[in-house]
Amino acid sequence: MSSDGTVYAYTDGSAIGNPGPGGYGALLVWNGEEKELSAGFRMTTNNRMELLGAIVALEALKRPSSVLLSTDSQYVVNGIEKGWAKKWRANGWRRNKKEMALNPDLWERLLKAVERHGVTFEWVRGHSGHPENERCDVLANTAARKSAVLVDHEFEKAQATVDQESKA
Repeated sequence: MSSDGTVYAYTDGSAIGNPGPGGYGALLVWNGEEKELSAGFRMTTNNRMELLGAIVALEALKRPSSVLLSTDSQYVVNGIEKGWAKKWRANGWRRNKKEMALNPDLWERLLKAVERHGVTFEWVRGHSGHPENERCDVLANTAARKSAVLVDHEFEKAQATVDQESKA
């Protein structure tokens, strides 16, 4: 924790080709110490990696904490701050009567992580010189390009279903 007790979390996600190889990067700062987290996936989407960056940052905290989470993803910020994710969950992961919400597996994990901590989300403009966001961008892109070996099972399963349906 920092001197005021707050953990500062900075996160970013990347997908090359979207969908394509992807990665997330996260930076946790507390009490003058920093911890970097990142991983790459062979096939995923940018939004999934943005979500996973926030999830991994929050899940890395060993005890409930006060967290200021900064991300350049309006998808992540709005999904939580505007209550979209809670509404989708309450509606069986439906956005409306016709459309399913995307990424319910990750939204569920993020909601659980947010409920465990006192999290304030802050949107920062990407690629605008914000030092920690730029660092997370490098972590995410490096993971996507060099270590994209993990499997995003939920994405690949959903993609296989879409591919099968398009062939029918």
